[in-house]
Amino acid sequence: MKWCGLLLVVLFGGCATVSETGRKQLILLSPGEEAQLGVTSFNEMKKEVPISKDPAANALLQRVGQRIAAVSSLTNAQWEFVVFESPEPNAFCLPGGKVGIYTGILPITKDEAGLATVVGHEVAHAAARHGAERLSNQMLLQTGGQVLGSAVSAADPRWQTAAGAVYGLGANLGYALPHSRAQESEADRIGLLYMARAGYEPDAAVGFWERFAEVNRKSGSGTPWFLRTHPLDETRIKRIKEWLPEARREYRR
Repeated sequence: MKWCGLLLVVLFGGCATVSETGRKQLILLSPGEEAQLGVTSFNEMKKEVPISKDPAANALLQRVGQRIAAVSSLTNAQWEFVVFESPEPNAFCLPGGKVGIYTGILPITKDEAGLATVVGHEVAHAAARHGAERLSNQMLLQTGGQVLGSAVSAADPRWQTAAGAVYGLGANLGYALPHSRAQESEADRIGLLYMARAGYEPDAAVGFWERFAEVNRKSGSGTPWFLRTHPLDETRIKRIKEWLPEARREYRR
């Protein structure tokens, strides 16, 4: 019974809503707790990965980052935008407004609007509190595993092992990975609105993601779609084109 009570608290006590999309989400961390996790992780990152000394790249990121942050729905964030020296074509955002851009993605962004596509996407992750949501979902899955473990504790050890393996696989393929892809798609949509509101032509997002898709194609990733944390490139581009009319209206305003 105690597990049932805990699950009820989790399911009904941590409900939140993404302001831009109206999607319901489970969040069990306070904004303060979430932000502190982001600050701690970002400070560690700055110690471990070299920070770019390129003045042009740093100035560009600060300009784009501040414009995007100014139109985001995340208030009271301690925004920080850092260019890291790494050949990896990637970027990330930690809770509380800590955004990192790797130098390896700059040739793909190509120009200011391309970088605004990336920064908009990352800022959207922070504004939608995706980091706190993922941690909360991990807590929920862990609780589910404990409930299952308690339920089969008296069973044959072989059944206990099998039940644990099936639960872990099902939780990952059936929930964690689809949820991750949904968050990425949501960040694409919100980021598109942010870049438009910040004065960047939203159609530039299509060009960036097409260039990014070409880089992925050349790298030859053979991971099946159902094992990916991100949507397939062609799916991503198709959805962005569908969201463009809404973003263009924001841009014209």
